[in-house]
Amino acid sequence: MSDPLRENGTDLMIKFDDAGLVPGIVQDHATGEILMMGWMNEEALRSTLETKLATFYSRSRKKFWVKGESSGHTQEVVEARVDCDQDAVILRVKSNGPCCHVGYRSCFYRRIDGVDTLATVEEKVYDPKDVY
Repeated sequence: MSDPLRENGTDLMIKFDDAGLVPGIVQDHATGEILMMGWMNEEALRSTLETKLATFYSRSRKKFWVKGESSGHTQEVVEARVDCDQDAVILRVKSNGPCCHVGYRSCFYRRIDGVDTLATVEEKVYDPKDVY
């Protein structure tokens, strides 16, 4: 039986990097806002596609994790897309709460101003101490 994550042709063939990972970009399906980026190994991608819950691989903890398993801020996958090179995945999601583990709706809450300056452009929406 063919494996759609590995086979060429008309089937999906994800190009995992040398570490066996592919970037998973999470986007709010209703607004288009980019919420986060996480690494996905084959197990995480398969689980995401099967369960419709955004699932990633933690490089630091070396383990598989479902987004929101600690906070309750899960991300229900509405649609998964792959780029033209098949080396990046976009998950269009319904986010059940804020995304960022430091208290913001999106992990992209800072703007780069110049070469060496960051400006916070969003307000915190929760206190991480109350969730984790």
